[in-house]
Amino acid sequence: MSDYEIFEAGEVRLQSGATVRDAKLAYKTYGTLNAAKDNVIIQPTWYSGNHNDVEWSIGPDMALNPEEYFIIVPNLLGNGLSSSPSNTPPPYDRARFPNCTMYDNVRLQHRLVTEKFGIEKIKLVTGWSMGAAQTYQWGCLYADMVENIVPTCGSAKCSRHNFVFLEGVKAALTADGAWQHGWYDSPPTTGLRAMARVYAGWGFSQAFYRAEEDLKLGFSSLEDFLIAFWEGFFIHKDANNLLALLWTWQYADISDNEVFGGDFDKALAAITCKAFVMPGRTDLYFPVADNEYEVSKMPNAELRVFESIYGHFASSALNADDVKFQNDAIKEILAG
Repeated sequence: MSDYEIFEAGEVRLQSGATVRDAKLAYKTYGTLNAAKDNVIIQPTWYSGNHNDVEWSIGPDMALNPEEYFIIVPNLLGNGLSSSPSNTPPPYDRARFPNCTMYDNVRLQHRLVTEKFGIEKIKLVTGWSMGAAQTYQWGCLYADMVENIVPTCGSAKCSRHNFVFLEGVKAALTADGAWQHGWYDSPPTTGLRAMARVYAGWGFSQAFYRAEEDLKLGFSSLEDFLIAFWEGFFIHKDANNLLALLWTWQYADISDNEVFGGDFDKALAAITCKAFVMPGRTDLYFPVADNEYEVSKMPNAELRVFESIYGHFASSALNADDVKFQNDAIKEILAG
């Protein structure tokens, strides 16, 4: 039995011009919606992850406390649970699955929140990495609904450098002959393992490896870390799903829509709610400088930097100090 629910969205027209028919948004909720419907928190998912992967941040001893808040975790289009290459019937199956933007995702999530639950106010939107991009998108598109945002280790627009990194990931995966341009009959495992190793050099910082933090996490050697953590992370994922999500990441831009017409500064200025923007000091994907620029254009934002050697994974469950830093910030903004 699945541990999540499906919002049946019907025909969803995407920015690409394609239409996903019988579109499905998978989501899970934690806690109870109060009578005023004003205790709502949204936490979108990240690249290759699903709702289970964010559950470490939800609990009675955490800022995201289901005894106090109604927490909705919507799954990204393309992640294998919501409409994706792996679960969409022909003709839009597998390699034919259409490109989905952050705008497409958040517009669909807004439908879930309003049509399914009748929610008009959102206490907080928070997310890591691709979840952060969705967090910014919520903040500018629905400024009248969203009271606070906390994007962590992510950005409002994919940088050119980040785009190039992802081209390397894509090349490693698709170089496997078994990929067959997305029409594979068996998983391209060589490509999946290769992309995992490319990712390994970027997910954590140089200082992380210098300090042998991988061994402190319980792995017996660097090679064990590369196989058990990194290859193990990706080997069971569907390649077309990973590529669909990768496209969404590469073309993330909160201003690339009919509302803001590509004016990035205008989109940032539209995020009028209270915001704690939380980059990682050693994040190789999303440098602090990118977030500094964003905060300078947001009228009510503060920069809160993870002083961590865990790189992009500062906003994960791996390091207790990082968990506390993030949790304390979320508690503070909710109390404000």
